[in-house]
Amino acid sequence: MDNRAGEMQVFLRVVEAGSFSEAARLLRMTPSTVSKLIGRIEARLGVRLLERSTRRLSLTTEGQIYYERSLALLAELEDMERDLALGGANAGGTVRVNASVAFGVLGLEPLLPAFWQAHPNIIVDLSLSDEIVDLYLDRTDVAFRVGALQDSTMMARRIGVAHRKIVAAPDYLARHGTPRTIDDLARHNCLGFNFRRAAPVWPLRESGRTVDRTVNGTLLANNGETVRRMALAGVGLARLGDYHARADITAGQLVEVLSDAVKGDEEEIHALYLGGPRLPQRVRVFLDFVSPRLQHFLNEP
Repeated sequence: MDNRAGEMQVFLRVVEAGSFSEAARLLRMTPSTVSKLIGRIEARLGVRLLERSTRRLSLTTEGQIYYERSLALLAELEDMERDLALGGANAGGTVRVNASVAFGVLGLEPLLPAFWQAHPNIIVDLSLSDEIVDLYLDRTDVAFRVGALQDSTMMARRIGVAHRKIVAAPDYLARHGTPRTIDDLARHNCLGFNFRRAAPVWPLRESGRTVDRTVNGTLLANNGETVRRMALAGVGLARLGDYHARADITAGQLVEVLSDAVKGDEEEIHALYLGGPRLPQRVRVFLDFVSPRLQHFLNEP
């Protein structure tokens, strides 16, 4: 195999398999052939792509870049060939998408029927989780993230802003009273989260500035939808995105409290993706379709 696309495919398989021998087995090649091919790439580039040990392989910094670029280039090649086979009229392939549970259910899912009417050849592989996924390791094309972005080589498209509200069921407030001040939260059951980036604090406005107030409660969940359901059941207070609680507030099933304390409590939502200027057509088509509609969804009163 002497073409560069073929070399990239072998390199990707080595990285994903974690060893030359396993990659060779999957590719029906000998381990020595695979090892020589990787060595040829490294010699041509003048850098080491893999750190080899008796137990495992690991990517060098240059290897990580080569891995990411190879993924993008091969995906683009696959898209080009598919588009040509379809006469260039219809984008096709699979778009792997990750979003938080609430944003996915309320924002993304309602858009999919219309998306498939316009693009019937695209498969949407949708995973919903409030945990942060690694786009490289999980082979995710687009991830919708709520909150501040970390420094990254990934591209980002701003979708909008989620404003936070503190809400509770009328039944809960009837039994425990309505909090009137931030200090009142110490006497309430404040429902929270258990994922790694979560902290047992709520950022609240106090005396003209935002402070992190420690809260406590009987629930720690790994997704906002569980927190919402427990709030609806009258278990306690919940701090949720406005789009998440919007329908329940309108229906009178949840009541907003301490609205002045959460002024300015907001988080931006972005679509993160790999590929940059070489973004595969199937991913570009998906982003171009859902982005303006999600912006409208976030801005609904």
